[in-house]
Amino acid sequence: MPFAEAVGGAEPTPPPETAPGSGRWSRAPLLAVCAGYFMVILDVTVINVAVPVVGRELSASLTEIQWITDGYTLAFAGLLLTGGALGDRLGNRRIFCTGVAVFTMSSVACALAQNSPMLVAARLLEGLGAAFIVPGSLALLQQAYPAPATRSRAIGLWGSMAGIAASAGPLLGGLLVSTVGWRWVFLINVPVGIACLVLTLRRVAPSPRQETRAVDWPAQCAIVAAVALLTAALNEAGRRGWSDPAVLAGAGLAVLAAAAFAVRERLTRSPALPPSLLRSRAMSGGAAIGLLFNFGFYGMVFTASLDFQHQRGFSALAAGAALIPAVAMTMFASVLSGRLAHTTGDRPLVITGMLLASLGLAGWAAAGTDPAYPLLVAPMMAAGFGTSFALTGSTTTVMGAAPAGYSGTASALFNTTRQIGSASGVALGGTLLATAADYDAGLRTSMAVGALAYLIAAGLAWLCVPPRPMGDEPS
Repeated sequence: MPFAEAVGGAEPTPPPETAPGSGRWSRAPLLAVCAGYFMVILDVTVINVAVPVVGRELSASLTEIQWITDGYTLAFAGLLLTGGALGDRLGNRRIFCTGVAVFTMSSVACALAQNSPMLVAARLLEGLGAAFIVPGSLALLQQAYPAPATRSRAIGLWGSMAGIAASAGPLLGGLLVSTVGWRWVFLINVPVGIACLVLTLRRVAPSPRQETRAVDWPAQCAIVAAVALLTAALNEAGRRGWSDPAVLAGAGLAVLAAAAFAVRERLTRSPALPPSLLRSRAMSGGAAIGLLFNFGFYGMVFTASLDFQHQRGFSALAAGAALIPAVAMTMFASVLSGRLAHTTGDRPLVITGMLLASLGLAGWAAAGTDPAYPLLVAPMMAAGFGTSFALTGSTTTVMGAAPAGYSGTASALFNTTRQIGSASGVALGGTLLATAADYDAGLRTSMAVGALAYLIAAGLAWLCVPPRPMGDEPS
């Protein structure tokens, strides 16, 4: 069967338990979606450990090394809203499968690259595939698990993939580079991608399409430029400082592109982000919460990794292992919050998670100069647990606020703000470590800023997150 026909929904209808409208708990759609999402987030961090070896073997310049790392992130963050819009128009399963296929093939291209320009081009294609995977992943979970209880459990497990993949990336990357070589950092995606594609086509129902809805390409280009330029400026701010001309130029151009997008949205009949989406307190508030908790969590992971390697002398592999307390809590917290959400509602879980994470980073900031590693275990566990505990409720809030036919766009908006939050946390953490008169003071300040971001997110949750998933009533 041709690939385009398969992803278009020509295959037999999946078993009843996977079809929309069924409340039965089938794990096949969840496994398919989580496999794709895990690959995407893993590739954000797994490359960091391999970059020095890649640069040496491919004789890459410093600029090329930066593009090997950042090209993926830029394409991923910049094209998320386009992926969401195409998913709503052409069917989320079709776009999700297309993204998995592109991601898998470009991973092979990365592994076979003979020079740095080839690797950079393949990484950009990986970012394109990732931008198609992520919006569709949440939309497919919304479709496959319409019953609120099972949907919360599924979203909880989906959310745990981000923390596990991001934190495990350095550990897995160090293990692969030190044993079988850097090319396997990309080759491990191939069997996962193939399994994800087969499972999705066989066990996830075709998605409805909105083919009459036009894609406003000028608006899409403007938002791609705005997000990519902002992400690039944030990445460079961590290296060059916030007053560097290149950083200021990138930020200024991002503002201009965002303004062009806003003007275009007012003029078009088919806006990329309908005003009703942005006026929704649950939608905009949930997206802002996602930005803030990604800011806190990924800023913590980045600065902790630097501290472990550069100040404490840990190897890359040991630094990855040292982050396991944060990783270990993500799965447990996500599963627990998914099970509790239908009983307690989303608001208490998001607020509790944000307060706990804030307490964890505040504890690190208060731990003093060069605290012993055992003293940092509890703060890392609190940050990992709290972030994942809040993710289920905030995700459910955003997806529940999406009008019919806009699930891909809502997912893309939520994940775009989260990517901006991650880039901001890493950029600010890098700047504080580089510019502070005392390294330990810079590290503690970074943790204190992260704690403040979590506190603000808790306040937003009180104002914006409905007590229960939208459309759900207490039983």
